[in-house]
Amino acid sequence: MYETLWFILITVLFVGFFFLEGFDFGVGMLVPFLGKEDVERRVLINTIGPVWDGNEVWLITAGGAMFAAFPHWYATLFSGFYLALFLMLLALIGRGVSFEFRSKLQNPKWRGLWDWTIFFGSLLPPLLWGVALANLMRGVPIDKDMNYVGSFWDLISIYSVVAGVSVVLLFLLHGALFLTLKTDEHLRERAHQFALKVGALATLSVFIFVILSYFETDMFSGVNPGAVPILAGIALVSVRYFLKAKKEGWAFIMTGLTIVLSTITVFSCLYPRVMISSLNPDWNLTIHNAASNEYSLKVMTVIALCTVPLVLAYQGWTYWAFRKRVSIKDHLDY
Repeated sequence: MYETLWFILITVLFVGFFFLEGFDFGVGMLVPFLGKEDVERRVLINTIGPVWDGNEVWLITAGGAMFAAFPHWYATLFSGFYLALFLMLLALIGRGVSFEFRSKLQNPKWRGLWDWTIFFGSLLPPLLWGVALANLMRGVPIDKDMNYVGSFWDLISIYSVVAGVSVVLLFLLHGALFLTLKTDEHLRERAHQFALKVGALATLSVFIFVILSYFETDMFSGVNPGAVPILAGIALVSVRYFLKAKKEGWAFIMTGLTIVLSTITVFSCLYPRVMISSLNPDWNLTIHNAASNEYSLKVMTVIALCTVPLVLAYQGWTYWAFRKRVSIKDHLDY
């Protein structure tokens, strides 16, 4: 019981992370391109300024929950994907530092350096997350002792690269739509036009990934996710309709649904496995052989039920407090 509960909770944490940090990463990748002037790039950064660090807490919490609830999953994943996760950590650190250091000097070269650091710091994490999810779905070399026995290059394949590109494009679309809701005038129009262009590429890439998943994984023969993946596809296809109708809010909801439903599909098809061994199905990590003892899970459940609602309430208030559009006319720290 508790194993399944914590698997669901970790799924929810990753859903929240991909949805919220998805548009953060998208905005970060768009800073050097949609912002034609320094003040416009400052506006783009300010749209996520109050929330980006809070959004990253979802990932930290997911990692902590994985460590406490499924220590064998945590150990195998973080040791096997060590280099990829290390690169992701460097990118996140560089992005966070850039937000703080960019405005310390007026020098255009200084600001240009940090703008491109924001770009690469926002590009690498979704690319690597796509690669990681593809390998979780396809399976990686894990031995009978739950040790990853492959190398970094075992994680790289056409399938995993397509997954990484798909996540990047989807987050770019998600971020562009977020900007249509948080900026005005020229920036809003540029974000709208970019969303129209990248939307077609994102849709095509995601559907190629789904087709490849049919041949590369056993996800379609596991737990039936029902209508969830179908709804994710419909939501993604509908984005263009809402953009054409100038209903950016609905378009943003649709990309959000695509991300949420796609993440649920991946985890539901994995269940009860948490990592698949490509060497022997008997060596798969499951919610049973990778979990902590029942007493630990019980105590953690009580703590989570007391604290999670408070965290959600605080983050909800943050978004409400900073819900207005950001304009060049506002007082900006630039």
